[in-house]
Amino acid sequence: MTDELPVVLHVGCGVADPAKLPEQFFAPREWRELRYDIDPNVAPDIIGSITDMNGIASASVDAVWSSHNVEHLYPHEVPVALSEFRRVLKPGAFALITLPDLQQVAELVAQGKMEEPAYLSPAGPIAPIDMIFGWRLPMAQGNLYMAHRTGFVQNSLKKAMDEAGFVGTQVIRDGQFALWAKGYAPIP
Repeated sequence: MTDELPVVLHVGCGVADPAKLPEQFFAPREWRELRYDIDPNVAPDIIGSITDMNGIASASVDAVWSSHNVEHLYPHEVPVALSEFRRVLKPGAFALITLPDLQQVAELVAQGKMEEPAYLSPAGPIAPIDMIFGWRLPMAQGNLYMAHRTGFVQNSLKKAMDEAGFVGTQVIRDGQFALWAKGYAPIP
């Protein structure tokens, strides 16, 4: 990797693992990952909150990747974080965000399947209760960063991205309990 590669700011990166970057967007050896997390125990490149990314210059990265972070914020913090994502992006660069699809989760809840595993993650089974309120296992072990404080369906995530100033935003439901949003920083 060289400094000439485009930079993807991986917010809420957790423990280092190149497999956390989705290859269809960030091909190996074609992007340089800059790791950003609130938890110093995961040894990120930069420690900080996604609601105050003052350690990152405006218009300095080519992409922001956020996997299952935004739902950990309080609702009033979501516009702040999304605006921070947009602020650090170069004009025309994109933010890629994935998080739980509460519409699909609600379908399981309506069937009375609140605590039955919906899918098996690399870390273990995930039930609707985990997707709504946060993953219970790490929270029981004291990792309260895993608590969920807000949630989205397809149109509410699109609205939040639009209101934060992203353009060309598309939000898809992947059918596997997640929403994927991709929006672009405007070009002046």
